[in-house]
This record gives sequence, C-alpha cells and structure tokens, in this order.
Amino acid sequence: METKLLNLSGIEVGKYELPEFFFARKPDPHFLHEAVKYYMANKRRGCASTKTRGEVSGGGRKPWKQKGTGRARSGSNRSPIWRKGGIVFGPRPRSYKESMPEAKRRGALLEALAVKHAGGAVLVMENFDVKEARTRTFKEMYKTLGLTGKKTLFIMDKPVRNFIQASRNIPGAGWSVAGNLNAYEVLHHDFLIFTVSGVSAMVNYLGNAQMAADGQTQIGTDTKTD
Repeated sequence: METKLLNLSGIEVGKYELPEFFFARKPDPHFLHEAVKYYMANKRRGCASTKTRGEVSGGGRKPWKQKGTGRARSGSNRSPIWRKGGIVFGPRPRSYKESMPEAKRRGALLEALAVKHAGGAVLVMENFDVKEARTRTFKEMYKTLGLTGKKTLFIMDKPVRNFIQASRNIPGAGWSVAGNLNAYEVLHHDFLIFTVSGVSAMVNYLGNAQMAADGQTQIGTDTKTD
C-alpha cells in the first residue's frame, strides 16, 4: 500500500509503504458514530445552570393578603409562574462523560484512518524540521498540495516547536502526537499528514497493541522506497 513521500515544500521525493494493517479495515458507520459521540460528549463542560425559586433574589414577602382581593392567592413574586421567578426543571451543572473500552477506541481510530485513506486524504512527509518558525513555509506547501481552506492535521512522533509555531497563523491547521490521536480528530479534519517517524510511532503505539489484543504477531516499522 504505497503513497507519495513529500518534502516540506510539498514536492514528491519518493514513495512510502504504508502499513496495510492501519488503512485496510472496512469502516462501520454506526461504530464510528458511536466513537465520535463518545469524544464529543467528553468535551462538553456541562456548566449550564439556572436558578430555582429558592435561589432567585427577592420574594421575601407575600405580594398581597390571602383573601378579599379577588385575585388568585400568591405567596411569593419569585414563584415559577411569575415573571423573573425561579425556573422549574432548568439545566444544572452536570457531567456528560461517557465511557468506551480502550480496545474499541483503538478500533475506531483504525477505521477512521481507513476512511481517510480511501478518500485519498492521507499524506506522508519526510519530517517537519523547519529552521525558522515562519508561516511562509506553510503557505507554499499548502499552495503546492492544494490544501488552502482545508482542515489539515499534522501528525508527528513528538512536538516540533518551530513547526507548531509556524502553523498557528494557518486557518484549519492542527497538530497531534501519534500517541494522542483519536477517531474524532481524524474524521474532523479533511487531510492527514504524517511524518515518517510519526507513522513508525503509530505502529509502535497502536499497531502492536491492537495485534497483541487480537493474538497476532507484532509488526515492525514501515519502509521507504525510492
């Protein structure tokens, strides 16, 4: 399973053999929906809050006497049926956190990678080593690859400071360490750009763990072909 190997300018310099284990799975849309729902639920802060009649200020006295006025009886102007009164069954701070087994999270990530590869949205670069944190390098690469206006996720084995700083002014550009990658981030972006070392880190982190869970022999790192 070959793909183009690019340099920082977006020019093809060779071919790269991608691990078939990562990109050959048959995606299950319902499973991917479950995974995305899990990640999005865990991102919710759950801090929406309203005040009940016991928390709204005011209402310390009875608006009018109980009998003889011809009006309905009322004990407080902070009753829920009054304007500016308390809220009944309103939102309260809560946790939306869901759980998903690690094996399912790994499986969802592999299926998400397969979806992106099938759409031709997976690219590999030699490295992200830039001498200076300049946005110009990114703009040239984006123009060459036709990524302008696209959400692009750069995946590496460890943070590269100059590269990350240079990408901050590019709309839609994001980055992730291979060990932190998840199905939601993969599906959220239009293109994935790995480094060679980033693919190797994915093999070490995800591939061997998944194959060990499946009772298969561990796989090694991928190779570059000229």
